[in-house]
Amino acid sequence: MDDYTPWIGREEVRRDILTPGLLARWCAMLDRNAPADSTAPQGLHWCLCTPDAPTAALGPDGHPRRDDGPASLLPPLPLERRMWAAGAVEFAAPIPSGSTIARRTRVLAITEKQGGTGPLVFAELAHETFAGDTLAIRETQTLVYRDAPPPGSLPTPPSLGEGRFDPAGWDAVREVQPGAPLLFRYSALTFNTHRIHYDHPYATETEGYRGLVVHGPLIATLLLDLARRAVECENALARFSFRAVSPAVADEPLHLALRHEEGALVLAAHAADGRQVMAAKGTLAA
Repeated sequence: MDDYTPWIGREEVRRDILTPGLLARWCAMLDRNAPADSTAPQGLHWCLCTPDAPTAALGPDGHPRRDDGPASLLPPLPLERRMWAAGAVEFAAPIPSGSTIARRTRVLAITEKQGGTGPLVFAELAHETFAGDTLAIRETQTLVYRDAPPPGSLPTPPSLGEGRFDPAGWDAVREVQPGAPLLFRYSALTFNTHRIHYDHPYATETEGYRGLVVHGPLIATLLLDLARRAVECENALARFSFRAVSPAVADEPLHLALRHEEGALVLAAHAADGRQVMAAKGTLAA
């Protein structure tokens, strides 16, 4: 096993401004009106303090290259595929439009595991996002790295089966169909150049997906928006956690679902055949 000790505890700080333009573009992406009080909708923070590596510093997958230098937050892992596996967010305070933003990121852990498809490396990051002097968001983010699929592997996820999503047992259900324009807009807002979200030949031929992959945080954002719609309130949640279960493919129906359970919200995203894409939980704000 590799020794990742030198990277544990590394920190970086990024700065930004929540401009009225970013707020307007975010709302346009989701086909919704801007909040009446001009605060950031929950999930917009993933568009702030984004990585800004020069184009020449990008790797073959579109992510910034990593090295073993002191300026690299994460080590140069040999595994080629990366995905956002899970996240846990505490919304401590709303972010007003025009706020100056600072995000402090610290590496909590880097762990090697053996999965059913080969070696995996999990990187756990802690983020604190400040609006001015106010701590607005605490977040833990888990990334997973894995090998590229061997030649001849079946595409991921499998083709849609005969099953159907069952809305029974859910209090609120919404069907969306994330297409290439939505994926492009989200990539642009988050300055995310990972090629699985816009380069179909790369996504299918190099990384082995069945089509363009819908961003994990975009699905989480759609679930946050479902909570807003169901509760009929901006900044509806005090806490939100999510876990990616299976990739979602662009231009296919995605069923968003929510139910109340023991004082909390249980949320999920499913493919058209019922395959679960994401599992999530939320705690309503007081």
